[in-house]
Amino acid sequence: MTAFGSVAQERVKIYDEGINPDHQISEAIAKAGSGGKFVIAQLGGNWCKWCIRFARFIEADPEIKGLVDDNFEYIHVNYNPRNENAAVDMESTKKALRRLGNPMRFGYPVLVVLDSEGNVIHTQDSGFLESGDGYDKEKVIRFLESWTPKAVEGAKIK
Repeated sequence: MTAFGSVAQERVKIYDEGINPDHQISEAIAKAGSGGKFVIAQLGGNWCKWCIRFARFIEADPEIKGLVDDNFEYIHVNYNPRNENAAVDMESTKKALRRLGNPMRFGYPVLVVLDSEGNVIHTQDSGFLESGDGYDKEKVIRFLESWTPKAVEGAKIK
């Protein structure tokens, strides 16, 4: 488990608030398809301390970062439920949310795994990956390993 400092230290820009989230998802799917990977879309925003913690957690641990880099296109899909005057058109945001299966009910961040064709294959409530003031390495690795292309393809009934 890794814990991070104060909320003030977490005020960084992980999410691009000016990008069209639907286009962002399409680009990630295209890259995933050409690279034999899946997509993990982390839905949240710069306003969410747990979203920042998760992003930092992934980057800080070489084993986890390697697992992500080898198997996924990992994107941060910006959504601010309290900001109707966001820089990006709300219609494109709503389209992206529908595309991800409207996962907001799980809280933030929520992790959506898409296959290389853009189908939602899993939605992960990140609360189940937490431990104390951070995230549990073993739980995160188990989640990631369970949703790699190799694991999913190997589990299919033939």
